[in-house]
Amino acid sequence: MQPVEGTAMDTDVIVVGAGPTGLMLAGELRLGGARVVVIEKLAAPTGQSRGLGFTARAMETFDQRGLLPRFGQGESLQTSPMGHFGGTVFDFTVLPDAHFGARGIPQGDTEAVLEAWAAESGADIRRGWEFVSLAGGHLDGDTVEITVRTPQGEQRTLRAAYLVGCDGGASRVRRAAGFDFPGSDARRGMYLADITGVTLRPRHLGERYPGGMVMSAPLTEDVWRIIVCPDGQPAHDRERTVTYAEVAEAWRHITGEDIGAGSASWVSSFTDATRQASAYRRGRVLLAGDAAHIHLPAGGQGLSTGVQDAANLGWKLAAVLRGDAGEALLDTYHDERHAAGRRLLMNTRAQGTVYLGGAESEPLRELFTELIAHDDVKRHLAGLVSHLDIHYDLSVPGEPQAPAHPLTGRRMPPRLLVGAAGEMRVAQLLHTGRGVLLDLADDARTRRAAVGGEDRVDVVTATLKPADGPDALAAATAVLIRPDGYVAWAADGATTAGLEPALRHWFGPAR
Repeated sequence: MQPVEGTAMDTDVIVVGAGPTGLMLAGELRLGGARVVVIEKLAAPTGQSRGLGFTARAMETFDQRGLLPRFGQGESLQTSPMGHFGGTVFDFTVLPDAHFGARGIPQGDTEAVLEAWAAESGADIRRGWEFVSLAGGHLDGDTVEITVRTPQGEQRTLRAAYLVGCDGGASRVRRAAGFDFPGSDARRGMYLADITGVTLRPRHLGERYPGGMVMSAPLTEDVWRIIVCPDGQPAHDRERTVTYAEVAEAWRHITGEDIGAGSASWVSSFTDATRQASAYRRGRVLLAGDAAHIHLPAGGQGLSTGVQDAANLGWKLAAVLRGDAGEALLDTYHDERHAAGRRLLMNTRAQGTVYLGGAESEPLRELFTELIAHDDVKRHLAGLVSHLDIHYDLSVPGEPQAPAHPLTGRRMPPRLLVGAAGEMRVAQLLHTGRGVLLDLADDARTRRAAVGGEDRVDVVTATLKPADGPDALAAATAVLIRPDGYVAWAADGATTAGLEPALRHWFGPAR
């Protein structure tokens, strides 16, 4: 690692928050060789289910790190071809490789998988440690310094090259570092609970009544997840404890069903507040996950977006710390993920208007039902909600802007390859967290372009197995894939034009 001269550091990166985003980021940083300390004010995980799965693109992100088997195999890792947008159901398989993501995986299980991976990778995870304050100088200094409270109640100072706030929608790091967080305040309050002792019928995608909307789904034989969205319910005070009696009464008011005899393992409330940080980086402080964006929960997109924030930031931050890249690489984190976050807020606000609106939204619901009958609309919405439609601008500054390959800036499709070692999946090549240069035409010029960068980019000579249906890679002769699975450069035919600038820009000069 490249040390920061003249200042003793406790670690390279301090991550505040041990939720899915913070734990994913810790594992990513360790893959890149960075030292990382994760501080989390909770002494132990809550074990609460909260999010119940993740999007198709988040599944691919986990697959790129070899993590999917840890979530289970076969029936224990379920996906569904059917999804919805604002409650209007449609088939996601109109888009190649698309589905509605993994279903039925409690957020506590996701956190357990990511924490085990991060810890095995060497991340220092400190539970019961609470962020207190941030010292000045984080914008242009050589280090960032924070004060923390230990489990023993003592205050200590920690220093690092970078600080990343992954501490949720009420992020202390965001406030301490002076990030703007514009958006709209909450207009309505809703409830979430896991309950036992009652018999319900499944309402997996929700059901509207004159007084609001409810959802119900079995988590186990005895436990049901319910979501209750009363029309006209004001936003809740975040400091007030929500009771099960309150949730049961809201359910009865909407459905007429009495679930008061049951009990809840936990209850919570949420709102439709929508906000996004104006910048994801201020000097040596960065934000990811809910610390950078909050929105109405819709389709597991919040957890999934945070995981993708971490996958985008981790390899870049590690590259800067190794000295392979300059600070400008970190600016691409904001450029790419802020745009993705903006689309997330757009689609969740649209879904809330259609799904949760009262009688005034009925014309919108009718219109969406008509529009989703068209395959091109289905493809657009499936890409939006699955996050498979993300398209980054990966042009290289200062280089001639020739027409880019159609896949440049998009995620590498999950294809099968045939190489010297037999069949392999593209995701397997990304398990190390390094870049991959696929030589699909056995071209020595392609391989020579990566000479001197072997410690950052793996060169793999292979051929693609034919795909069913239209194939954007049918004529491809070479593809450069970033560690987060996005195509940085690709070529059809006998050319390597633009490859060396792309390698330098994303992975640093040859050594």
